[in-house]
Amino acid sequence: MKSGILAFTLLAMAAVPASGQQIRFDDVVRNLRNSDPKLRLDALRLLRDARYPEAIGPVAALIADPIDAIQLEAIATELSFFMVDDVSPRKRFAFFIEKRSAGHAAAAFEAGPLAAWPRPAPLELLRGLLQAADDESPQVRLEAIYALGVIGRKPFPLELDAALIKVLDHYDPAMRAGAAKVIGRLQVTSAGDALIRAVNDSNAAVRYASMRALGQIGETRALAALNEQLAFYGRGEGAWAALDALARIGHSSSLPTFTSRLGDKDPFIRRASAEGLARAGVGSDTAALEVGAGNDSSEMVRAAMAFALQKAGRNYASRLADMMDSPKMAQQLAEYLIELGPPIVPALLPHLQDPDAAIRGNVAQVLGAIGGDETIEALKPLTQDREADVARAATRAIERIKASKN
Repeated sequence: MKSGILAFTLLAMAAVPASGQQIRFDDVVRNLRNSDPKLRLDALRLLRDARYPEAIGPVAALIADPIDAIQLEAIATELSFFMVDDVSPRKRFAFFIEKRSAGHAAAAFEAGPLAAWPRPAPLELLRGLLQAADDESPQVRLEAIYALGVIGRKPFPLELDAALIKVLDHYDPAMRAGAAKVIGRLQVTSAGDALIRAVNDSNAAVRYASMRALGQIGETRALAALNEQLAFYGRGEGAWAALDALARIGHSSSLPTFTSRLGDKDPFIRRASAEGLARAGVGSDTAALEVGAGNDSSEMVRAAMAFALQKAGRNYASRLADMMDSPKMAQQLAEYLIELGPPIVPALLPHLQDPDAAIRGNVAQVLGAIGGDETIEALKPLTQDREADVARAATRAIERIKASKN
């Protein structure tokens, strides 16, 4: 009951009209069903500003509203209930990096899994977003598919698999590419056959997204097709996508490929090769990785090689944490550290005292994803950090650890 009272207070504070009279939550929710579009829109904006999670269910109905602007506002409102913070072009410790040309939901999706709270989404919301993915408005359907990728959680409900996979056959190539990305993020393993077919899609963006998604779902049946694509493209984004997929699957049969491309001129190829060696098992032959981790001309490749060395049993977790002072590297490094998981928590804890504020804040965010009760105690002092962004990162990390238990 106490949490409900607090949320109501927040809503009341955000919903005070010129007369000074507070608006009741139930009256705002009723206006979501009002025949006047303006009142429906106003109600959505009030709920969005208040970030009132009890409204997740009522708002979901407006994703199917006949007016595009209301549909878009409903999707944005639902996102506000799940996002840690508003997506902004400004780079922050929480790994938010938004492209100004991107839609709101697409930017939230690209910000990565740490941009959203681990909050379960009701089935009616997920179903509503999938229905909107077939909307006549290109903007509505794109916002809907990417919002699904932000809000959805693993494991994705089995009863919705078919509807999501169907989007891979949408007439709009932007939707097909979006669906592939979302399938990969949510690891919908039943999409394997559809993704393998999509590797030969007429649209390049769809082909690349489908290859990467095959890697994310660990589809070993796609190994032959991915090797064929790598050989066909040789270089460029097609080759990056194929090799990235092979690296995520990390099958031992791909070891010769990873080894042979580790010295490639293309830094994206070198990065994927190092990641592949990390997951397929580099064994004791780490000489090339050790040289690259210290001397490669590309920061992202040095990070990938350090990741591979840590996976091989070498002590490189601290090296990865030390690199988190770079805004452009924060998300890549966070993904590595989260994949390495709870065993590296002891190696990360000393970095909460790092002189660099970016390292303190970024490490705190990662610990929020992989830490436990003992990590909360280590994070508490950082909630009083002299840097407001670091204090905020530590506070949210503690909240994430607590939320993950629910």
